[in-house]
Amino acid sequence: MSQTPQLPDNIPPLFKQIRGLIDQARQRAAVAVNAELTLLYWHVGQAIHTQVLKEQRAEYGKQVIATLAKQLTALYGKGWGKRNLMNMVRFAELLPEQHIVQTLSAQLSWSHFIQLLALSDPLQREFYTQMAAQENWSTRVLRERIDSMLYERTALSKQPEATILDDLAQLAEKGDLTPALLLKDPYVLDFLQLNDRYLEKDLEDAILRELEQFLLELGAGFTFIARQKRIQIDGDDFYIDLLFYNRKLKRLIVIDLKLGRFKAEDKGQMELYLRWLAKYEQETDELPPLGIVLCASKKQEQIELLELDKSGIHVAEYLTVLPSKEQLEAKLHNAIENAQKRLATRK
Repeated sequence: MSQTPQLPDNIPPLFKQIRGLIDQARQRAAVAVNAELTLLYWHVGQAIHTQVLKEQRAEYGKQVIATLAKQLTALYGKGWGKRNLMNMVRFAELLPEQHIVQTLSAQLSWSHFIQLLALSDPLQREFYTQMAAQENWSTRVLRERIDSMLYERTALSKQPEATILDDLAQLAEKGDLTPALLLKDPYVLDFLQLNDRYLEKDLEDAILRELEQFLLELGAGFTFIARQKRIQIDGDDFYIDLLFYNRKLKRLIVIDLKLGRFKAEDKGQMELYLRWLAKYEQETDELPPLGIVLCASKKQEQIELLELDKSGIHVAEYLTVLPSKEQLEAKLHNAIENAQKRLATRK
């Protein structure tokens, strides 16, 4: 791809204006071409699925697709091989409604869809589809998010299926991000490069040193406000470890760092911070502040009995060393399974 040449600073305003118009038109043309191609691939997949695979004869379908791939490749060249045709069929099967494909094709490329088609869990696939579309993720960012098991680490993945679908529908229709879509457990902080022994201050220092990476791990819309924010209540001084604002949620976010296990008394401390911020710092158009207690470990039953969600408090573990993908996968699937079992016993 050719790069736009660097120009001197003293170019005439008219040239700048026309250059901007040309660049914008090129961008719109590229988006339009991508949308048309994606829609074409959907129509091709739909035609094959309807005319061939509905016969429910797998071997016959494979033969027809193989023959079709040879014919189309001979006529149109690369891009029409057997594997790509099978992707088009799966695309049409997983997204049977044309109006949804038309909307998404204006935001996502065929390369995005190829990555999404490889996901077998429908809820996981819908999460990444809507987040990629709303947050304008590149294909590289999408791959990184999938590889880091972002969906499995969200608070949303531990919710009932109906809640997950409702939150994703809100995201698709209105672009509304809920806290469950943004909050995670665990947070992977391996980029801090901490040694085996460190203090809370070391953890805080490392986060601020790697603030850009930390903001990326927190998710969309976070802005850093303060470290060790001093608040006074009845003449006593209290210090909030880290204070952020999230423009997507329209809330102040308090992060309290704990080196050890989460303790019941941590709830009272966080509630005090949140109520002070709601009283003195919250603007009229903002929602109540949220708290994240980042700890080395936690006990799930204690957290449930404390009903932290009613207080706007999210407790999450942090990992300073990234485990193997298999270990992380096992840990997260186990957490989701246990959450679903607990939800089932409440019914």
